[in-house]
Amino acid sequence: MIRFPKSYTPRWIVFLIDLFICAISISSAFLLRFNFNIPVEYYESFSFIIPYVLFFRSITFLIFRTYAGIIRYSGAKDTERIFIVAITGSMVFIIINVINYFFVNGTFIIPFSIIVIDFLLTVFLMASFRLATKIIYQELYNPSKEKTDVIIYGAEQFGVITKRTLDRDAESKHKVIAFFDIEESNIGKTLEGVTIYHPDYLESLLDKNTVDKLIIAKEQIGPLEKQNIIEKCLQYDIRVLSVPDINTWINGELSFNQIKEIRIEDLLERPPIFLDVNKIKKKVLNKNVLVTGAAGSIGSEIVRQLINFNPQKIILFDQAESPLYDMELDLQEKYNYYNFEIVIGNVADEYRVRKLFDVYKPSYVYHAAAYKHVPMMENNPTEALRINILGTKIIADISHEYNVEQFVMVSTDKAVNPTNVMGASKRIAEIYIQAFNQVSETNFITTRFGNVLGSNGSVILRFKKQIDKGGPVTVTHPEVTRYFMTIPEACQLVLEAGAISQGGEIFIFDMGSSVKIIDLAKKMIKLSGLTIGKDIQIKYTGLRPGEKLYEELLNDLENTMPTHHSKIMIAQVRDYDFKNVQKQFADLIKLQKDHNNFEIVRKMKEIVPEFKSQNSAYEELDIELQKNAE
Repeated sequence: MIRFPKSYTPRWIVFLIDLFICAISISSAFLLRFNFNIPVEYYESFSFIIPYVLFFRSITFLIFRTYAGIIRYSGAKDTERIFIVAITGSMVFIIINVINYFFVNGTFIIPFSIIVIDFLLTVFLMASFRLATKIIYQELYNPSKEKTDVIIYGAEQFGVITKRTLDRDAESKHKVIAFFDIEESNIGKTLEGVTIYHPDYLESLLDKNTVDKLIIAKEQIGPLEKQNIIEKCLQYDIRVLSVPDINTWINGELSFNQIKEIRIEDLLERPPIFLDVNKIKKKVLNKNVLVTGAAGSIGSEIVRQLINFNPQKIILFDQAESPLYDMELDLQEKYNYYNFEIVIGNVADEYRVRKLFDVYKPSYVYHAAAYKHVPMMENNPTEALRINILGTKIIADISHEYNVEQFVMVSTDKAVNPTNVMGASKRIAEIYIQAFNQVSETNFITTRFGNVLGSNGSVILRFKKQIDKGGPVTVTHPEVTRYFMTIPEACQLVLEAGAISQGGEIFIFDMGSSVKIIDLAKKMIKLSGLTIGKDIQIKYTGLRPGEKLYEELLNDLENTMPTHHSKIMIAQVRDYDFKNVQKQFADLIKLQKDHNNFEIVRKMKEIVPEFKSQNSAYEELDIELQKNAE
């Protein structure tokens, strides 16, 4: 077995080889010009012209650094550089010829026909040298001599570029055996010597070949089309990779290392949402906007989307200093946006919140600050009360005092028929916001949705970490289901709901179909190229305190009304008297001082009768309350 060394050929050797090629080119140009019979009168000029040509060619090589590339990985860019170098040198020869003819002795140093032939030979021989080196390297420097069969999904420009990338990368060890495309006009044709098939042909193809991977290489592909091909591949344990957006390519050229595994988010992605941009912009244009919880997953995305609508200033309010600092850098460096203020503080700190309103006087408030981890809040009801309930009350009360135009609260589907402290605390906050709208000039609304993909602490991030560590992947129960949407989608709907609100509504979002968490785990393992039970295990750990088997967007007594937006509905909920709500809140907040978890949860259950604890120490309170009711 012949092997090339891992180290690369020194640049000075490549430089000398290129000069040697130029010497061959100019010599061959003379021979071809005179049919291999150079006249005697050209002998003297021939011996002068070779060093003359090499001198100017070496200068162009140094300027354009043709010797700097790694020969075994040469590509289209290297050929383009060779062409530019060759034509630059030839133009220099022509210019010197013209100067010599008109201003020196009336002769041409090199005949024009020889310059043209030399140019063509130089390009051909330098490019051929690199191509030959690359082919030899590919054939000989492959210890296994085995290549993995790969399918490329996409028979257009992206697909061609992807195949060429795989072909030219000596260490990729991939052999493209088929293109897949859904365009009927392409089926049966060949591209780069490879046949184009419809995805329905996958099963037949697998009978004849052992396909390891499919690479999605389409510049534009809809979520449903992408999901269909991924699901089909997962059925046959085929790993799915994807070519990144062209804007991420290095110097406009795709490299093999940029082709990455598909993400689980791509399987859950949905068609894009179309917003009433003008209505949103009309509301926030040149207005100060406050976003609480601005360092969190939802709050930070709301900030990013608000940038598009040109508010006068965005105030980012959060207690997490490091994420806020990261957000500050992100806005400045990635978005070139500077019309914002960072304010560190706690929503339950009334003095701090009042000072913030006094200084910035926001016209719109997006309240995303909250504690959201179910087991953590189950063990710390006092904190759920302090942040999720009292914090919401403080922000809402001061918004009313400062005549804020609109207050949008971000809630959760866990507030529906809550089975845990976190969900109950968010439902109580919803009640306060809904009731407050009846007595305030401020437009108070609530938005309610399920889990978001990739948020801090989400199940997907946990699964990724567990898979990276080799497992096991932990699932609480085989029947647990959840609704999912992407962070951008959720935040777009929050902004849209604010734009169409009349005040007092609880908006719920179309979350699509619920997803079994065990199915999610299995798909993530398969997408990582691992085999369940062999490479990695799945372990059931039991439901956590307060955890539901399934989530709901409406409780048993709620219905919905449609809006003009197909993905946004209005929950028809019971009305609450604000004075009565205020009294209940006052009684609940008093309990915070004693840190008596059971008394706090008992009061929560009085305010939200549908709050029934599950897998929790507070289940005994439900039994007690049931007996009292009887």
